[in-house]
Amino acid sequence: MAAAANETVTGASGRGVPERPVIESIAVPAAAITVSMILFGVFVAFAGADPRVVFSEMVRGSVGTWFSFQNTLLRAAPLMLTALCTALPARLGLIIIGNEGALVMGGLAAAAVPTLVPLPMAPTWFVMGAMLVAGFVAGGVVIALAGIFRAYRGVNETISSLLLTYIAIAVMNHVVEGPLRDPLSLNKPSTVYIGDALQIGNMPGIDVHWGLGYGIIACLIAYVLMHRTVFGFAARMVGGNVRAALLAGLSVRKITVVGCFLAGGAAGLAGMVEVAAVHGRANASLIAGYGYSGILVSFIARHHPLAIIPVAILLGGISASGGLLQRTAHLPDATVNVLQGILFIVILASETFYGRWRGRRPAVARALVVADKAPQKVGGTI
Repeated sequence: MAAAANETVTGASGRGVPERPVIESIAVPAAAITVSMILFGVFVAFAGADPRVVFSEMVRGSVGTWFSFQNTLLRAAPLMLTALCTALPARLGLIIIGNEGALVMGGLAAAAVPTLVPLPMAPTWFVMGAMLVAGFVAGGVVIALAGIFRAYRGVNETISSLLLTYIAIAVMNHVVEGPLRDPLSLNKPSTVYIGDALQIGNMPGIDVHWGLGYGIIACLIAYVLMHRTVFGFAARMVGGNVRAALLAGLSVRKITVVGCFLAGGAAGLAGMVEVAAVHGRANASLIAGYGYSGILVSFIARHHPLAIIPVAILLGGISASGGLLQRTAHLPDATVNVLQGILFIVILASETFYGRWRGRRPAVARALVVADKAPQKVGGTI
């Protein structure tokens, strides 16, 4: 486990010999990404394309120009937020994959606020704040339900969060095509346009909306929450050993539900950003796969909030290069989805390589471990 990787080997004398979690946490994902790229190169070779040209175009389409780099950052913004939807519950020992549903419900709730509270009745800042809160709460409720089912009924959170995603998408389709449908949206049912005044602007000096800033700030807050607060310590204790947490007097059920709510809120915030910065309304365009890609980002980052930021940029670059591959290498735009699928499978398989450093400890560390395990003599007898 990740917690075990951060432990130190402590002998009978109380001395600690540090493990090498930093090397391991970097080397294993890097090796997994390298293997994935090799397998993807074989795939595109069988598809009739030159792997060298494909990789060159992917680099050019993601960071080759200032425009492409900005496009990468635009795609990375929602990935940071949706990745937290999986990363935070992972600290509790839960595997949540309902990111897409939380994003959709967050976007729908944010788009509904201007309809219920129009600008003439309230100032712009109030409506924008209400959209942010509504998106956070709506997304949080979706994942909190999975946490409640797990904590109080023992329902598998992976299955329940996935099923809640389908329910959330169905609810969004019903509301968009029914009560909140804009009469002017004929071919593509949508909610009413939120208005230019409620659109999230770009960050200074860059053609990237403030959703990127929200994602980075959310990752920093998540890091402080999980690593520098009592709640984070309690959450990691629950994820490490539930029995020990119960014996320590922790409210495991409450911590589980709160952790899941915060995770879903992050994905709901991504939906709000998509509405307020990209689409301007809620419709089927919200189902763009950012939630599912966020799961991959979280696993590659080993569920670490700070590692999510560079990994999201990496996956955003891969996604941004899809259109260029279609134009230059004559490959389908969905080719990058194949790479993401390969990455996910290889990353999951690489989990078995964590902890292998223990077989290569220094002689002092091995001696301390042997000393701990050796039977102790009391009064000359064993």
